[in-house]
Amino acid sequence: MMEYSNKSTYRIYYEDTDAAGVVYHANYFKFMERGRTDWLRSLKIEQSNLKNEHQVIFVVTASEIFYRRPAKFDDEVTVTTNLTRMRGASIHFDQEISVSKVLVCSASNIVACVDMTSYLPKRIPAKIRKIFEHG
Repeated sequence: MMEYSNKSTYRIYYEDTDAAGVVYHANYFKFMERGRTDWLRSLKIEQSNLKNEHQVIFVVTASEIFYRRPAKFDDEVTVTTNLTRMRGASIHFDQEISVSKVLVCSASNIVACVDMTSYLPKRIPAKIRKIFEHG
């Protein structure tokens, strides 16, 4: 399996920050979620189609994040998303957020494929797995 990477850029709005104009720590997870969604879209996969066609959704089951420096109001952040490992029902991502090529934070996230009704783990559909494996 090749490592597949995607980069997405987002502007920091006032609502993303605290009173000091610094991005609130939990909001970095929102930018990473957007990065993973854009990664799927770059592969022509829409999450609504996963639900409708395959009856699965992706949910975060584990995150480990390291904060290096703050992003601030009106910064443009780049979220880099790398698929680093895939198992039967999970995907491991390494993600980085940077401002002007300076690392702000990095994270390792595990996303599970689950049945949208029972929320139990379900194998990643073969059609989707093939796309993930070949970019």
